[in-house]
Amino acid sequence: MNIERKNKLGWLLGFLLLGVLFFLNLWVGSVMLPGMKILRALFSPDTASGVTAVIVNQYRLPQAVTALSTGIVLSLSGLILQTLFRNPLAGPSVLGISSGASLGVAIVILAGSLTGFTFMGVSLLGNTSIVLAAFAGALLVLSVILFVSGRIGNILTVLIIGIMLGYTVSALVSILQYFSGSDELHAYVLWGLGSFSNTSPAQSLFLLIIAFIGGIFTFFYIKPLNALLLGEQYAKSLGFNTRRIQTVLILFVGILIAAGTAFTGPIAFLGLAVPHITRGIFKSSQHRILVPGTILMGASIALLCNLLAKLPGMDVSLPINAVTSLVGAPVIIVVLLKSRQLKSVK
Repeated sequence: MNIERKNKLGWLLGFLLLGVLFFLNLWVGSVMLPGMKILRALFSPDTASGVTAVIVNQYRLPQAVTALSTGIVLSLSGLILQTLFRNPLAGPSVLGISSGASLGVAIVILAGSLTGFTFMGVSLLGNTSIVLAAFAGALLVLSVILFVSGRIGNILTVLIIGIMLGYTVSALVSILQYFSGSDELHAYVLWGLGSFSNTSPAQSLFLLIIAFIGGIFTFFYIKPLNALLLGEQYAKSLGFNTRRIQTVLILFVGILIAAGTAFTGPIAFLGLAVPHITRGIFKSSQHRILVPGTILMGASIALLCNLLAKLPGMDVSLPINAVTSLVGAPVIIVVLLKSRQLKSVK
């Protein structure tokens, strides 16, 4: 079987897997629902049981859509950053943008502690405020990165500065945590563990639109990404304005990371591991294959992790970061071992 036929079979199996995982996310939970009731709640909610319709449409469907969308935006971000910096360990946390989101949330929680408000007691510190604070913090760090990249031509220097910004922001978060009350600190820790279940139907739809736009936008940059994969000088020789492309891609990736982190908290390893899994499955470094493959695999793996995090028949679920770390960490170890083996062969 040639590579093209293998890829077609991979696409078919991938889409089937995505559909199955999405349905399982609607089916599995503290209450197991019959398949026909789920379909009725989705396509004919007026004829479905009121309880079933609420469970499916208000809780499980937004959670599944959030997982799918977050998997797409973080995985695309990781793919672009690994190409942009030509570094297999580049991921959504590398520029400090995720840390910026954490800083925004920490500031909001500390404000609640200083003013005497309880975290869940007033709308000021409700879910919407947390999302807006995370967005603001992420975009603040993104603005600094863009300011620096506009004055420094070396993309690797931008990477190092982004890492240092992440450490600085994390230090500020630690200071804010030190001054927070126990209730606020507990709330912040829960947010930091990550969750796909805290979004409303409107928020999950917004995140899905961001993922859709992100996928379309990335397709327009397939040729520049392929050129950058072979080096900045090679891209310049083909007539690409590498500095402008790098700035646009950093801005684009920053918005994707901000959106993914703001609604779900910092999700570990998805953006780092999924591009490597996609390369391993499709055996290609061409972005015309990697971009759709990363979208498909990112959505599927996020849904799988969300499914594993659920404990069927129980009212609790595992932190999503614990599951994504268990899935992603072995992938990164394998990548590092393979790269070392290749170097030793050379």
